[in-house]
Amino acid sequence: MFEWRNIFRGMLIGATDLVPGVSGGTVALLLGIYERLVTAIDGLTTREWKKHLLFLIPLGLGVGISILSLSHLFSWLMETYTKPTFFFFVGLILSIIPQLLVQADFKKNFRASHYVLLIIAAVLVALTGVFTPDQTKVMTDLSWQQYIYLFISGWIASSALIFPGISGSLMLLLLGAYATVIDSVKTLNFPILITVGLGIIVGLLLTSKLIRYLFQNYRTLTYAILIGLVVGSIFVVYPGWPADVSLMIASVITLIAGFSIATYLGRL
Repeated sequence: MFEWRNIFRGMLIGATDLVPGVSGGTVALLLGIYERLVTAIDGLTTREWKKHLLFLIPLGLGVGISILSLSHLFSWLMETYTKPTFFFFVGLILSIIPQLLVQADFKKNFRASHYVLLIIAAVLVALTGVFTPDQTKVMTDLSWQQYIYLFISGWIASSALIFPGISGSLMLLLLGAYATVIDSVKTLNFPILITVGLGIIVGLLLTSKLIRYLFQNYRTLTYAILIGLVVGSIFVVYPGWPADVSLMIASVITLIAGFSIATYLGRL
């Protein structure tokens, strides 16, 4: 039997998945369905796939409704108010870090080795900013190599999607595919949507087993790496300080707004 309230849960997850820096996995954790979600995705390759599919279908409907209805808004914001929008993302990411530290119970569980892993992960992600393509540029007239790149981007984004604290859309942003995917949703560019969608499906099926294993056997180590990835992403998403006074004020406001919204959701 369908759990129809999962449509509303999916809408919350879908809305956050559009925002780089906010993890759908974290929202699923806060909604109390994270473990069931990972188990259901993993269970699609077992004999009980029908039971797991009944759980995932309404959740997927909710995610789809949010993505289709909000993609226009995010595309317009990135084109019209680029720096204030990215400062909003920075605010979201800054708020997620203390929430992850609390979830990991770092004061009790972290050792020197965990902090070393955290720093290494942060530096590696920060370095990707040197090679990250234009984050607001939409790919057009795609070659087959670019389609493969979008497939791999979808794979990586879906892998990140399952991890609490790591945003799939943030991974798309780091890979330079975010604007292209958002634009394809807005314009219903089916070749791109199908390519990225296939990457997401393959990534979810293959990565869910690994993630269940890591959280069950190396929970603290996994959280240390996750927090490092989130810290490093700040350096990649940071758009530079605005020179215009009005843009500067708007950016500070959006930074505070992003931090406050994510903090409020975390407390809920």
